Amino acid sequence: MRYDATMATMMGTWRRHGAGAWRQEAGALASLSVPIILTNVGQVAIQTTDVVMIGWLGPEALAASVLGVNVMFVLLLFGIGVVAATGPMIAQDLGRRRHALREPRRTVRQGLWVALTLGLAAWLLLWNIAPLLHLFRQDPELIAAAEPFVRAAMWGFVPGLWFVVLRNFIASLERPRAAMVIMLVGVVFNAVAAYGLIFGRLGMPALGLRGAGIAAALTNCFLFIGLLAYILFDRQFRRFHVLGHLWRPDWARFREIFRIGLPIGVTLVMEVGLFATAGFLIGLIGTAELAAHQIALQCASVTFMVPLGLAQAATVRVGLAAGAGDPPGIWRAGIAALAMGGLFMLAMASLMWTAPEAIVGLFINTGDPESAPVVRAAVTFLAVAALFQIFDGGQVIGAGALRGLKDTRWPMAIAGLAYWIVGIGLAVGLGFGAGWGGLGIWIGLAAALAVAAFLMVARFILLQGRFAASADVMRNARAMV
Repeated sequence: MRYDATMATMMGTWRRHGAGAWRQEAGALASLSVPIILTNVGQVAIQTTDVVMIGWLGPEALAASVLGVNVMFVLLLFGIGVVAATGPMIAQDLGRRRHALREPRRTVRQGLWVALTLGLAAWLLLWNIAPLLHLFRQDPELIAAAEPFVRAAMWGFVPGLWFVVLRNFIASLERPRAAMVIMLVGVVFNAVAAYGLIFGRLGMPALGLRGAGIAAALTNCFLFIGLLAYILFDRQFRRFHVLGHLWRPDWARFREIFRIGLPIGVTLVMEVGLFATAGFLIGLIGTAELAAHQIALQCASVTFMVPLGLAQAATVRVGLAAGAGDPPGIWRAGIAALAMGGLFMLAMASLMWTAPEAIVGLFINTGDPESAPVVRAAVTFLAVAALFQIFDGGQVIGAGALRGLKDTRWPMAIAGLAYWIVGIGLAVGLGFGAGWGGLGIWIGLAAALAVAAFLMVARFILLQGRFAASADVMRNARAMV
């Protein structure tokens, strides 16, 4: 019996700290990240459907929609970043007390209020989109077409952020599949609504570009209402009573969401701004290079969905371990996510490196002599994209792990340094100063991601070490008492 007890103790220790614990962590990350990844892909599918259907209206309608979408996307991305703070807050509360109800409910409630606060400011700006676009000297005819589209689509801004808050809530409970299912149904809902309202099909009025805006708003409402209904009726979720005392203010938690979330929002905008600025710089070089840039960037965006999902899963897993005061758990969650993301991105890098022309052929006819300049440039850009795949995965997963520790200000500073000083500085210097053209700009992008990845991971290792040292001090103090 003593032998059996000893073996049981040894096996328990091995599972907690040995290969068994790492396998368990990898399994938890995989089961959590796959639905998140598919949810992200569904969001991209909705956006792609909108672009395709608006494109059927003609190039003028598509160009007008781009003007509005660019403004809305920046505002929405910033808002998503701010309410993303609800994820690590809920995860740490659940890590401290697995069956906590009141604390997660308070965070969800205040997350909904933060989303509404951000939405009111966004609505004010979007309703006056025409004067804003005139300030940037855009085509008056395109502005006139964009205004009704934006004024219709803007009503989905707040429901879209509310959906993100609820999605963070169920992900923190490690049950993200409901959001995935609702998002995939939302893809179909959006396609039907857009088709009917843009072209006057299925018994709906033909509203053109304004119809596309209405469909976008309705889709965001559908996503939010669908997920809220699931949470209210599911046995595990309804015990939280997420709408309980909805009108009761909780200013401390409200401010905490802004304190943690504002740097996340700024970081996301800076990252998107890096690639938008790179596109602008390449546009100064030539049309062929700009087309090639879009092809290579689209490929990189597709592969990015996997590490992005792993980053969101890492936020939850690291947050749970941090709340439980488990330094080895923090380490395993962060490093396992980095390893899984690195392996996937290494496979994607190998594909881009070995078969670039086949990949480019998915977007353009490589046999057409007129396409030869675009093909040559796209193959060159894909070679650089292959080199920065691991860096791209590392920086987003590193940032996600840091969010699990509620560390968001340092990642914002790192993003500013890496993206806007190193990245843009090298892009301009190599692309124009050294005369390397588009290749120099893409090398600047690669350098930015490499610096960001190194500093994000280094910051995670540093904080995890501090967390472990603090936990050791507390354990020793208890032992002495």
